[in-house]
Amino acid sequence: MSKKSIIGIFIALIVLTNVVTFTVTNFINVKMDNKVVITKEEYDTLSKLYEENSKVIMVRRALEDLYLRDIDDQALLDGQLKGMVDALEDPYSVYMTESEYSSFNINTDGVYGGVGIIVTPGEDNFITVVSPIEDTPGERAGIKTGDKIIKVDGVEYFSSNMDEAVSVMRGEPDTDVELTILRTNKESKNETIVINLTREIIKLVSVKSDVINGDIGYIRLTSFDKVTTDDFRNHLTELENKNIKGLVLDLRGNPGGLLNVSTEIADELLGEETIVYTQDKNGKRNYAYSDKDLFDLPLVVLINQGSASASEILAGAIKDNERGTLIGTTTFGKGVVQTLRDLPDGTGLKVTISEYFTPNGINIHGVGIAPDVEVELDEDVEGIGLDFIDVDNQLQKAIEVLREKL
Repeated sequence: MSKKSIIGIFIALIVLTNVVTFTVTNFINVKMDNKVVITKEEYDTLSKLYEENSKVIMVRRALEDLYLRDIDDQALLDGQLKGMVDALEDPYSVYMTESEYSSFNINTDGVYGGVGIIVTPGEDNFITVVSPIEDTPGERAGIKTGDKIIKVDGVEYFSSNMDEAVSVMRGEPDTDVELTILRTNKESKNETIVINLTREIIKLVSVKSDVINGDIGYIRLTSFDKVTTDDFRNHLTELENKNIKGLVLDLRGNPGGLLNVSTEIADELLGEETIVYTQDKNGKRNYAYSDKDLFDLPLVVLINQGSASASEILAGAIKDNERGTLIGTTTFGKGVVQTLRDLPDGTGLKVTISEYFTPNGINIHGVGIAPDVEVELDEDVEGIGLDFIDVDNQLQKAIEVLREKL
């Protein structure tokens, strides 16, 4: 390396260290005889920062000097930040570029072009389907909970760049996208399936309700979005005005959403009880409680493997407080909580900040919530809910159990 290059790096390091000193550190310096005395703690911290940033600069300079092709400065920076978060080895924590973050922040109560699949980063580094959305291209094509999306339009994607895959799956209505799915069949063998889908306008309606046989209320929640609480209350009031004697709450295929929405709905169904509590890495707990007012009629809740996150918070609160009977199959098992951090340039961070526990102190991450009455959906059933009540054996069982409570 030339003497000029060495001087350049040294100057850059001095500038960077000065910036770090003034903007990152928050120390108290003691002045003696017009001299600044740096404590050992300050020195160790600054040395670490100096060492980390000098290595970044050296690698960057080496790439500029040696790499065969042109370098995209923004791509290098994004890669550095993505790598930092990926090093946590937490599939739910991710750095998103401006375009990725903008796509991620599409309001779930809005309308967009896509295929209607809710996905999550799997622990095995595969993009995992939580649930297809009802009456969308994904559901009609037979995509199932637990499927792994390994390619989109022939390009491989993993949990670490799931948001890029989601951006590609979204697009203008009436355009096509090809998904390559890895699925475990009935013989527990993996098979690869290529599915061609045509994007449509995806309209998210999170609450549906009706009356069964004149006196049983039925509410299906497909997600927990910003408007779900008000919609749920309105539907529940309408059912009460029709003099129902009990309620079937259907959470099957509900991938979750906003934690506060799930606790608000739990508050409608529980008495004065604990709904859930979260705990961060320092052991600090935050509790959510319901008040004494409640919908005081018999309750049955339908769950399956597609019930995840906020759905599990609601189901766990009902089960632990013995408020209702859970029927179906074990839920997905996502028991960690994320928060979003906006960055000044339009990029963003999604970071796991805590794990949540049901009222009885159970963390269901990777385990799920088992039903009180286990009922597998018959294999030949093409759909669930009121439109398929004649063949939906899980819903039929829920009605039977609720009848016994009346």
